[in-house]
Amino acid sequence: MTDLLEKLGLLGVVPVVEIERAEDAVELGKALLAGGLPCAEITFRTAAAEEAIRRISSSLPQVIVGAGTVLSVDQASKAVSAGAQFIVSPGFNQKVVDWCLQREIPVTPGVLTPTEIEMALDRGLKVLKFFPAEAMGGVAALKAISAPYKGVKFIPTGGINQDNLANYLALPSVHCCGGSWMVKAHLISAGRFDEITRLTEEAVSVVRRVRG
Repeated sequence: MTDLLEKLGLLGVVPVVEIERAEDAVELGKALLAGGLPCAEITFRTAAAEEAIRRISSSLPQVIVGAGTVLSVDQASKAVSAGAQFIVSPGFNQKVVDWCLQREIPVTPGVLTPTEIEMALDRGLKVLKFFPAEAMGGVAALKAISAPYKGVKFIPTGGINQDNLANYLALPSVHCCGGSWMVKAHLISAGRFDEITRLTEEAVSVVRRVRG
């Protein structure tokens, strides 16, 4: 469980994907691989999410695929059955967190307050999603809220883009960043996978510049 989260941390960026058609999933995965980012968080914001996870996990085993916007145990169960290797929720959903922990499935719940962070710590979680990052104060807010929790790492998500990515990655408390700018739904639907690869390469170059 810890090993997979460590791999995401080394990658620096997790593409957060809202996909409309499951048949685009494998080409998306190939585009991310070509850009040097072998991971994807497929959000349960569309009906295609479960099948998209299944197709990527079966066709591209080298891609670390997870499920995002998981709001219920039922969604978590469907995602894992389809091949999801990690679960992400926008808030601290105790039922989803406990279900994942009981099955040793990596889970990163969303937090915004010290209370939520301490609820996660009480369950042994040390890597948490900070969401929505930019809307809630961005880098300054994350610096302030992370200060008392030296052993906790955060995955800021929400409003992260090519322009502010480096500012987040430079924070010692940031594990990696979640972002959708390189995998926008309209790019996927239009089949612009070369553009996705280009944007992914740019993101990877920022990670290398900041983290070496």
